[in-house]
Amino acid sequence: MNKWLEFLRNNDFLAVKKYIKSGADLNDANENGESVLACALRYRCDDELLMLLIENGADIHDFDEEGVSIFDMAITYDNITMVEYLLSKGVDVNKTHRKSGFTSLMAATCYGRVEIVKLLLKHGADQDAVDSKGFNAIDFARKMNKKSVLELLNYDANSPRNTSYAR
Repeated sequence: MNKWLEFLRNNDFLAVKKYIKSGADLNDANENGESVLACALRYRCDDELLMLLIENGADIHDFDEEGVSIFDMAITYDNITMVEYLLSKGVDVNKTHRKSGFTSLMAATCYGRVEIVKLLLKHGADQDAVDSKGFNAIDFARKMNKKSVLELLNYDANSPRNTSYAR
């Protein structure tokens, strides 16, 4: 995996292309269970390199040991192009592999990814879904003080549930 990480850190398209041709394992993983594609998203590689990985067999449905999916990584690192691509490939906006039940919409909300939140909602994201502690996307938006996201959700400031919070 060290060679992969070196090439990805440098966003080195040509080195990645040669490495793939030499038979490198596109579904290799680091010590945290993150795949090559997940690491490429973490290192903010450009879309051309990400598509090279995908076109050569990187698993877009992969997730790490914590249940963080490629879709979640694209949201975390604000790669709307990859989010759109994954949605076009049938990724379910409401599916989560995380034991906590933390959804992609919750992640986009926490990071204040307004355009991604809009996209997820357009694709049927369930804003009423709750994690294992009973929190939904509105709760996360309020906790993280993401007012621009709250405006996109079915947020009622006068709801008894919402009047007990400081924000």
